[in-house]
Amino acid sequence: MNQKKFENEQLKLRNKFKKKGVKMIAPETVFFSKNTKIGKNVTIDPFVVISENVTLGNNVRILAFSHLEGVKIDNNVNVGPYARLRPGTVLENGSKVGNFVEVKKSTIGKNSKINHLSYIGDSIIGKEVNIGAGTITCNYDGVKKSKTIINDGVFVGSNSSLVAPIKIEKKSVIGAGSVITKKVSKNSLALTRAKQTEVKNYKRKK
Repeated sequence: MNQKKFENEQLKLRNKFKKKGVKMIAPETVFFSKNTKIGKNVTIDPFVVISENVTLGNNVRILAFSHLEGVKIDNNVNVGPYARLRPGTVLENGSKVGNFVEVKKSTIGKNSKINHLSYIGDSIIGKEVNIGAGTITCNYDGVKKSKTIINDGVFVGSNSSLVAPIKIEKKSVIGAGSVITKKVSKNSLALTRAKQTEVKNYKRKK
């Protein structure tokens, strides 16, 4: 597609969605696909790319510099800024994906939050789950992809690595900085952390 044809197509799509009530702060910086579907009371901030096969529900906000492809977003969801949602991602009602978060081929359950600096791939996350900053699912071992399952009410502390295949049962807590490689039981605390050592009156070498 040549540049002029692309620009004309985007202008038509922007006008179509504006007529349907989509709020765009800087519409000239927002890009849609022909098969984009958008519900009511949706706000899209500047510099957002909505690629193929994206559906947005009602009361959704997409913040600046986010990229969406092959994604289904339910109602009352916030995304971004600087979020990347890859094919196979489903964000259920009331969930939140924040800044510098990448989600691929995963379902994020109702009212669950991944607020910042995380990678979630090949995962099923239940309701009311909190994923701390810097958490990643280690879904690829160099040969095959494996699943991470996180059940309802789990709290994952910041900077944790969840090595798939793995299952974290309901209402358990993962201590910050942990590398979790085994199933975590319901209502339990799991953590892997080296003991902190301290050398008194230490003098640096000159």
